[in-house]
Amino acid sequence: MYVPAFNRVDNPAILLDAMRAWSFATLFGPGPDGKPTATHLPLVIASEGLHGVIEGHFARANPHWRSLAGHETLVVFSGPHSYVSPSLYTDPQSVPTWNYIAIHATGTLELVEDNPGKEILLSNLIAVHEPAYAAQWSSLPEDYRASMLRNIVGFRIPIAKIEGKFKLSQNRPNADRRNIQLAQSAGSPDERALAAWMQRLDGMDA
Repeated sequence: MYVPAFNRVDNPAILLDAMRAWSFATLFGPGPDGKPTATHLPLVIASEGLHGVIEGHFARANPHWRSLAGHETLVVFSGPHSYVSPSLYTDPQSVPTWNYIAIHATGTLELVEDNPGKEILLSNLIAVHEPAYAAQWSSLPEDYRASMLRNIVGFRIPIAKIEGKFKLSQNRPNADRRNIQLAQSAGSPDERALAAWMQRLDGMDA
C-alpha cells in the first residue's frame, strides 16, 4: 500500500481499535486456480503477539480456505471515507481529494478445524457482536450445533506486518484542517467518523 509518511499510523492501539471498528474485512490470496482471490468476512482481532491475531471462519463450501492455508494472506480493513471539497481550503488554487482510513495486515493463515477450537472462535465472534446470543447458541440441540460446526473452517492469522494509512488531510495547513473537521463533523456517518479520528490523532505520536 502506498503510504506517504504524513499519513502513516504505527501506534498499535490505534490500529487495533480501527480494525475492530471496521472488522468486516477482505482476505486476499491465491484461489484454487492460483489467481488472486478475495473473501469478505467478519473478523475478531485479538491482542496477542507482536501485532495482534486475526480470527474468523470460512464456509467450508468456500474453496478459498484450502489455498490460503499455510500461506501468506493479506487482510484489508476499510474504514470510513469521504470526498473533501476544495471550498474548505483557504487557498483557492486547490483541487478536490478523498480522505479515508485503510489498514493492511499480513500473516500466515493457520487453520482451526477441531470442534473445540471452532467453538472458541464462534464464542469470540458472538461476544463481539451479540453477547446475549451466547446462551441461545449453547442451548441449541447438540446435533444441530455439530452440523453447524462441520460446515465451517476456522482460522487464525498472527499478524506479521501491519500498515495503517489514515489520510486525514495531514498535509494541509491547520486552518484547512479545522475547516475540514468542522464540515465533516456535521456530515454523513463516514464524515463524522473521519472528523473524530482527526481529533483523536491531532497532537498524538501516531
